[in-house]
Amino acid sequence: MKLHVNRREVLRRSSLVLLLGTQQIARGATVVAVRIWPAPEYSRVTIESDGRLASKQIVMTDPPRLAVDIEGLDLSAELRDLVAKVKADDPFIAGIRASQQSPGVVRMLIDLKQQAVPQVFTLMPVAAYKNRLVVDFYPVKEADPLEALIAERMQERPFAAPASPPPASPPADPLGELITQRLQRPRSGVVGNAEASLRQAAPQKTDRLIIIAIDPGHGGEDPGAVGPGGTREKDVVLQVAHRLRERINAGAVNGNPMRAYLTRDADFFVPLHIRVQKARRVQADLFVSIHADAFLIPTARGASVFALSEGGASSTAARWMAAKENQADLIGGVNVKQQDSHVARALLDMSTTAQINDSLKLGSALLGEMGHLGQLHKGKVEQAGFAVLKAPDIPSVLVETAFISNPEEESRLRSEPYQEQLADAIMRGIQRYFANNPPLARSRTV
Repeated sequence: MKLHVNRREVLRRSSLVLLLGTQQIARGATVVAVRIWPAPEYSRVTIESDGRLASKQIVMTDPPRLAVDIEGLDLSAELRDLVAKVKADDPFIAGIRASQQSPGVVRMLIDLKQQAVPQVFTLMPVAAYKNRLVVDFYPVKEADPLEALIAERMQERPFAAPASPPPASPPADPLGELITQRLQRPRSGVVGNAEASLRQAAPQKTDRLIIIAIDPGHGGEDPGAVGPGGTREKDVVLQVAHRLRERINAGAVNGNPMRAYLTRDADFFVPLHIRVQKARRVQADLFVSIHADAFLIPTARGASVFALSEGGASSTAARWMAAKENQADLIGGVNVKQQDSHVARALLDMSTTAQINDSLKLGSALLGEMGHLGQLHKGKVEQAGFAVLKAPDIPSVLVETAFISNPEEESRLRSEPYQEQLADAIMRGIQRYFANNPPLARSRTV
């Protein structure tokens, strides 16, 4: 009899477990976090959950809105929090409302400030993230970054007021000093309106505008390495990049003005191949990607510089570092369906021996200057297959400024004086490179 009771109790408890399991499945996923990443180039909404989410989208144009019906969810406090997360200066998103559309379906209605191209996709769990549903908004017409750089330069050199009475012969056109030599030697058949007007305005006199692409690593969903004190790599490298931009914009090479172009100038994520494309779109003379190293043990220290390798990595550590940095797309979140895989693959296979040789020269110049700040982790430029260094026609290096995993170096990276010293050293290294490799002597095609 006792055995019979025990069996009955087991069956009862089993039925209860099965019932709870059914209810759990019916309940669906739980939202664990929501985030909004506004940026001039695109705005991103991320919903992170403990289960995979399916969604349907409805695009409305008058006024511009996007409705996203998320299946397998119930309205929660986290989703309601999206309303408060929208920033007033977001270039795309005006507001977000969430409501229970039907049992197990939440509608997220996103009001837009302008017509935009939405992309909705999911990301599988990776690193510290669970499943993510991502909604990106891109401009209908992408801005021309080279045109913006030239316009910015023009604002620094305004037109002079005409003299009275007018001189007998026309004065030199100040716009001539703003035109780069590359505008006289176009690398493609398509030029922006600003470029075309500049060429027409002053064909007589030209300066070579030296453009340096600065690439602050990681950003947005991808924090990069995190130090023992909680310092995030994406934050400190952006601060160093801003300081370096100030120096470049105030500098010159053999009398020719310099201009810095940041692949990201705020806290948002940029895919690796897009960073390369951005540098090529502005026809950059150099590409400098800024990072903060991390290793498994806290005693590792010192700065390093990496260049691309045509073959294998120059060391096991370089190979490990490249593999780690190349995972940024997985963590930051790339819409794989929207990538032109053929174009991306061709770009990554086009790197030339000449580019690598120039990159090694640039890296050596940077190491020579950064060595004055303290111990170098490696005394020579390391090489490996970094995806972000694969512009075929731009000398490109990745600078690991220090080990953020080392408590002492993490503290230095956070300090303003050390960031200033880093920016000064990188700037001196760039000028040292140009002293031996004048930009006017090089010729490339795009």
